Amino acid sequence: MRALAVFTALVAVLYALVFFTGDKSPTPELGIDLQGGTRVTLSARTPDGSTPSQDSLRQAQQIIETRVNGLGVSGSEVVIDGDNLVITVPGDDSSQARSLGQTARLYIRPVIGSQAAAAPGAQPAPATQAPNTSAPAPTEPAATPDTQERPFPAQSPTEPTEPAPSPAPAPAPAEPVPGSPEAAAAEIAKAKETRQSSDPAVQQQAMATLDCSAPDPLQGNDDPTLPLVACSTDGTTVYLLAPSIIDGQEISDASSGYNTQQSRYEVSLSFKSTGSTTWAQFTGANIGKQAAFTLDSKVVSAPVVQGATPAGSSTSITGQFTQTQAQELANTLKYGSLPLSFQASEAETVSATLGLASLEAGLIAGAVGLVLVLIYCLVYYRMLGVLTALSLVLSGVMVYAVMVLLGRYIGFTLDLAGIAGLIIGIGMTADSFVVFFERIKDEMREGRSFRSAVPRGWARARRTILSGNAVSFIAAAVLYVLAVGQVRGFAFTLGLTTILDVVVVFLVTWPLVYMASKSKFWSKPSVNGLGAVQQVARERKVVAASTAQASSDTEA
Repeated sequence: MRALAVFTALVAVLYALVFFTGDKSPTPELGIDLQGGTRVTLSARTPDGSTPSQDSLRQAQQIIETRVNGLGVSGSEVVIDGDNLVITVPGDDSSQARSLGQTARLYIRPVIGSQAAAAPGAQPAPATQAPNTSAPAPTEPAATPDTQERPFPAQSPTEPTEPAPSPAPAPAPAEPVPGSPEAAAAEIAKAKETRQSSDPAVQQQAMATLDCSAPDPLQGNDDPTLPLVACSTDGTTVYLLAPSIIDGQEISDASSGYNTQQSRYEVSLSFKSTGSTTWAQFTGANIGKQAAFTLDSKVVSAPVVQGATPAGSSTSITGQFTQTQAQELANTLKYGSLPLSFQASEAETVSATLGLASLEAGLIAGAVGLVLVLIYCLVYYRMLGVLTALSLVLSGVMVYAVMVLLGRYIGFTLDLAGIAGLIIGIGMTADSFVVFFERIKDEMREGRSFRSAVPRGWARARRTILSGNAVSFIAAAVLYVLAVGQVRGFAFTLGLTTILDVVVVFLVTWPLVYMASKSKFWSKPSVNGLGAVQQVARERKVVAASTAQASSDTEA
């Protein structure tokens, strides 16, 4: 039948995606409670060294949670610990946890000049002004040190001529403790003096001496209203940039994709109305000039404006991105910048709280339950029980492929709560089979044959099946929206298996039972286990005939 052909094609497509797409193994991603994870502590840094407010920390926590756990099914955790944020992600990829703490302050700045970054310890190369770039921002006159000698005021003849006591030396200011908020604030202030100066001489000196291989103290703390000397993300180029023309807050959406014409991954941006108008005006007036996309004080991309971009159109950030890097950048920009900048600690390995032993125990418990259900179905329904077993196996095959693909494309991780949702969902699939089979038996009790009872029973059963699954799906959806943490993963898998239940019943179970009803072998009462039902139907006919005869005799 066509329904079975559709199901077969659907499973074939799913497993083709599993084995021929992505760079990960064809197994579901496991949660922190089953495989462990990686923990990174983010220490907040403020430009003035003050303690960050709890409101700012909570806002940063929400943004990071949205970045890493947009659908609430990745199993990651973001908690506030004093003045720090602690991020825990499944697996051992510490770079992912570190990237989540990216401040993500994006600015678009016109490029004034650029030069190759000098290697550490090498003689700096002279900065070059790009001939096709916009003019530098107006510079302020440099302050001239006051070195002119001034005469001391004359002494009054009536005043004593005794020498004045020499003042006590002022105590030297205490050096800030390295790593303290005061030290971080001092580093940020020092970096701003040189790298955000409006003096051309200071700008040239900053470009010549900037070490792109060293940690950036200005990361995410640059002033968008001032010029900026910044490195490219790969550390090969130093740029002199004009004040920002567009803030990242003007981004309305961001997505990643593969540019087939240029064979590279890129991030597409859509601006809000104000940003879109500004970008259209800038590109129209600066064709052939460069515009730098700076993310946390580093130049991600500095493309040359090829033509005017109409207002309302999207633009792209290009670079040497991998697929994962492009996705992470788009996700970071989509959900906004953090209100604070953070310094990440060394990554720590977190052991599994429950472990694979608990996973095996949970799977064994689920398997035992399903086996008992199948035994009951085989004893009670016989042939129909065999079709139940086959349908459940095919449902499990489809669920496995979906779990793998969800882990690969949306970061879904399978924890014990999710496994519980899967087991309950597959059990509900068995409930749908029972509803269908009981409707068939009802039709046969009314005197119909197995062949004619199947389509009539299906017409009555499918409404009940759809109604029951709709209630279950609504309950799972409400739980998903209102819950947090692992409960959300449970609701997600429960809702998913509810949908797959409908797919399996309509595309597998119904066609198989219908085909069985056309077979002489499967229609035998000794095979399909419906002999007792047929006997009841015959007895009802005899009773009905006797009643009719008695009524006829009475009337006579």
